[in-house]
Amino acid sequence: MKRIVIIGNGIAGITAARHIRKRSDDEITVISAESDHFFSRTALMYIYMGHMAFENTKPYEDFFWEKNRIQLMREWVSRVDTENKRLFFAGGRHLEYDVLIIASGSKSNKFGWPGQDLAGVQGLYSLQDLELMETHTRKVERAVIVGGGLIGIEMAEMLLSRQIPVTFLVREASWMDFAFPAEESAMIDRHVVSHGIDLRLSTELDRIEADERGRVRAAVTKDGEEIPCQFLGLTVGVSPNVDFLQDSGIECQRGVMADDMLLTSAPDVYAAGDCVQLRSPKPGRRPIEPLWYTGRMMGETIARTVCGEPTTYDPGIWFNSAKFIDIEYQVYGDIKAKLGEGEKSLYWEHSSGEKSLRIHYMEADQRVIGFNLMGIRYRHELCHQWLEEGRTLPFILENLGAANFDPEFYAQYERELIQLYNDQHPNLPLRLKRRRGLKQFLSLRRASA
Repeated sequence: MKRIVIIGNGIAGITAARHIRKRSDDEITVISAESDHFFSRTALMYIYMGHMAFENTKPYEDFFWEKNRIQLMREWVSRVDTENKRLFFAGGRHLEYDVLIIASGSKSNKFGWPGQDLAGVQGLYSLQDLELMETHTRKVERAVIVGGGLIGIEMAEMLLSRQIPVTFLVREASWMDFAFPAEESAMIDRHVVSHGIDLRLSTELDRIEADERGRVRAAVTKDGEEIPCQFLGLTVGVSPNVDFLQDSGIECQRGVMADDMLLTSAPDVYAAGDCVQLRSPKPGRRPIEPLWYTGRMMGETIARTVCGEPTTYDPGIWFNSAKFIDIEYQVYGDIKAKLGEGEKSLYWEHSSGEKSLRIHYMEADQRVIGFNLMGIRYRHELCHQWLEEGRTLPFILENLGAANFDPEFYAQYERELIQLYNDQHPNLPLRLKRRRGLKQFLSLRRASA
């Protein structure tokens, strides 16, 4: 029986623990200084907004862990000794392991701005960050958020729920224009402004000024403008939480260096989730991908290997989803801000300016390589299947109704996309197949099985 120790009780660490327990009787210990029990990190904003209580963010009842013989420890790991296979805690105690899984997650970025450590200045990643934000935003008259990413838009929505005016400083010329095509980026710009947010594009933070009590009183831009505020959110991305691994013998660069099986440079030490930096990422993938679903996949991959079924990590086809206040966003496959060589894009936008559908494809054979959806929800399983099978644009357009999620409750726009294609290809018109929605979805699944 092996002693398996997991640092971190997020999605990566807990998935590893659950799947090891399914496959073995090994001793499992999960260590976290953040919380007693696993919770849904993506739900933190809803606690602040009053939509959920913390207890409702825990996917498992508290008795689940003892029932499944998974020991939980509320400790802060200060040092890892890989030579003697020991972990040392902040209080001086230590714990021995046979197999170690590092799933220590991320930490909010700071880039050395003067005043970044003042009271009222913070990021948003951990449960402690949420508790700090609850304290820091009491009775504030105005907030500033720096950094136009997904965490920033979540923080803005949280503040708006309490009627706190928000100024957004975004250094890009348009929202996330490094990742989003121009039309979708402009849509987010319009939507953010429509909610009363003071959006400042092409604007960078220079420093943060303090009041007489040592709290934030203003953000100063590189143009010299002073913006009064009593709360400042730093949402300029996250980075792997690996500082505690110094002098451990585990190779780290930005994150924990890991091979295709998520094994680190130290014997019997694996890494999963946000803290991982892959040595050889799959084509089109990044070495560090702080995403919920990749963390889950990494946890299961390590569990298989540890339990005698050596498994290579394969994240599959790129997927992500988010919500920009009221606009849902989904991406499947390869959608870049700018088209690559030999690529074309079919883009349709609703007259409201808050719904769109983009399909990227290869011009030579019309093979579809990606979907981008704003304000429209499609079935993940079917989009993934089409990309995996290398389906062409005409095939997908004619069967697009099958991808519509709950079509009996949501408007469908496939006919508009077909019409757009036919306008561009009058000699090769397409027709949307009559059988739509769930029946067509099930039919296509059977055909692929």
